Amino acid sequence: MIPIEKVQAIVSRHDNLEKELSSGKVEAKLFATKSKEYSSLGNIILNAREFLKFGKETKDLELLINDKNNDLEMIKLAEKDLEDLKVKIQEHEDKLKLFLLPKDEDDDKNAIVEIRAGTGGLEASLFCSDLFKMYEKVCSKKRWKLEIISISKSEAGGFKEVIFSVSGNDIYSYLKYESGVHRVQRIPKTETQGRVHTSAATIAVLPEAEEVDIQIKDTDLRIDVFRAGGPGGQSVNTTDSAVRITHIPTGVVVSQQDEKSQHKNKAKALKILRSRVYEAEKRKKDQERSSNRRSQIGSGDRSERIRTYNFPQGRITDHRINLTLHKLDEFLSGEIHEEINQELRLKEQDIKLKSLN
Repeated sequence: MIPIEKVQAIVSRHDNLEKELSSGKVEAKLFATKSKEYSSLGNIILNAREFLKFGKETKDLELLINDKNNDLEMIKLAEKDLEDLKVKIQEHEDKLKLFLLPKDEDDDKNAIVEIRAGTGGLEASLFCSDLFKMYEKVCSKKRWKLEIISISKSEAGGFKEVIFSVSGNDIYSYLKYESGVHRVQRIPKTETQGRVHTSAATIAVLPEAEEVDIQIKDTDLRIDVFRAGGPGGQSVNTTDSAVRITHIPTGVVVSQQDEKSQHKNKAKALKILRSRVYEAEKRKKDQERSSNRRSQIGSGDRSERIRTYNFPQGRITDHRINLTLHKLDEFLSGEIHEEINQELRLKEQDIKLKSLN
């Protein structure tokens, strides 16, 4: 049972924020933060008010049931109303519990997604390209902005690696469940005997870190510039525009050469580096709080095989929730991505709820 004081605190905070925001006296730098909190509380305030009201209704019905002066029919009606009320109380309490669960502080951030071809040679690079196209379609349907940071193409026309950023509302809270090893089973175009091959790609989803999230000193960076190279080693630029940045304390290295401008390459490289260092720090903290890490499905473990795409049988299987759907084409076109994502969210919420009990 949720303590009444916690529910009362939700109602009080909502009412206080409402008064503050309508007064017109909130500082400009605090207005966005308070407005966001007020909007979040607005999603649960009706449940909170109803939950508090149920307490009084429960006491009134119990008084009726225990009053020996009431006739049997009235007592039976009160008992039936009490049973119905208990069901409503449980429904509201479940929603309040979900709302009160510890939030991932990065859920409302934008994300940087890195897709790399794994085992499987050229076929893995083609799968890497297929995954990128899938996320392009998901972003398009959700009206998110996708911006390519860098691409390394393979001889087969696929991608050895593609890095892109996604911006919008609550991006990381959705995409974090994509981190891990994605496995594909299909007959490659180069296969002459019709044998099914297994290949893989690795996805890392990083919360996009701002300068306020993590302080990186200039003295901690080693910046090297060099001439950008293309396939076969030929120079694709006549100036030293490519940039390699090393974060000395952690050993994180980022190279960027897609832009013709050294300044733009440096800005892109710093964006990736900041997010990688931030994620490394976050992972370290999660490992220190092992119980918290066990409750996270979207923990970003890149070595974990999370999903299999089986083309001969047209099925998609998410191994974390043991869910198989025979809708592979729809999934790759972004149509039912939400369905699996929602199941992953519910599974993680269930794990966290059990840890609270």
